[in-house]
Amino acid sequence: MVHLGGARLITQVADKVGVGVHFNPFVSWNDRLKYGVVRMNDLVQDILDWNRFYLSGRLQKPVHLLVDNLDIQEDVNSVNKRAAVSAALLLLPSKFTEEDLYAKICSLSYMGDLRMLFAEDTNKVNKIVKGQFDLFQSMYKPLLEECETKNLLRFSSAETNLVQDSSLSSSRSLVSSLPASVRSQMRKLLGEKKILSETGRVSREVCIGSREEAAKCMEKVMKRRVMVSSARQAVSGFLAAGAINATVYLSQKMRKAWNSRS
Repeated sequence: MVHLGGARLITQVADKVGVGVHFNPFVSWNDRLKYGVVRMNDLVQDILDWNRFYLSGRLQKPVHLLVDNLDIQEDVNSVNKRAAVSAALLLLPSKFTEEDLYAKICSLSYMGDLRMLFAEDTNKVNKIVKGQFDLFQSMYKPLLEECETKNLLRFSSAETNLVQDSSLSSSRSLVSSLPASVRSQMRKLLGEKKILSETGRVSREVCIGSREEAAKCMEKVMKRRVMVSSARQAVSGFLAAGAINATVYLSQKMRKAWNSRS
């Protein structure tokens, strides 16, 4: 498919209207490929800081990078995955399964997504996790073991095979592992306190009164971020693909969403 405006116009739309990435929904391979193009520096920035939480959310799930000159998959994205585990643990109860954890990680990028209201399969998260459980496990098992060494969680032989420390100190540790932009928004909502280190360095931490308060605040921040990014990307996709193509794609998505609700 060739857009009448050319690559330059598509890039301008992606940058100024969208979130810096152009997805072509009409490239198919075994009915499983979703093809996107993005600048590497934009990708790295979103991975490390969740400033838009669009590409970073996708890289918390099993994906394949066609071009990876910066070792994104193995190196840079480890920061993103570690933050995703912290966010998911903050939202989970004290006992849960490994599948629950991966589902919560997967759901982070859909919180506040406007498409979930009318154009996405309501069972999408569960289908993604169940269909790719082994891949999720290979992505996150080393990080879970890392959490275990920090006494944030432990593996159990029970059906709910993971148990986490839900204390306030553990909650603060999880919040401290979130990206700086998320913590900044949480400080605005909950307040902050200054911590003086042994080296004399002053750091600002989020004031947390309870685990529930921290979880609700983080969820509010993330929903807002995802809502804005999903809305911008939807408009960008509509403009880049053209009205007819965009309408065809949207109708296909809505049909799948309707079938999942029936």
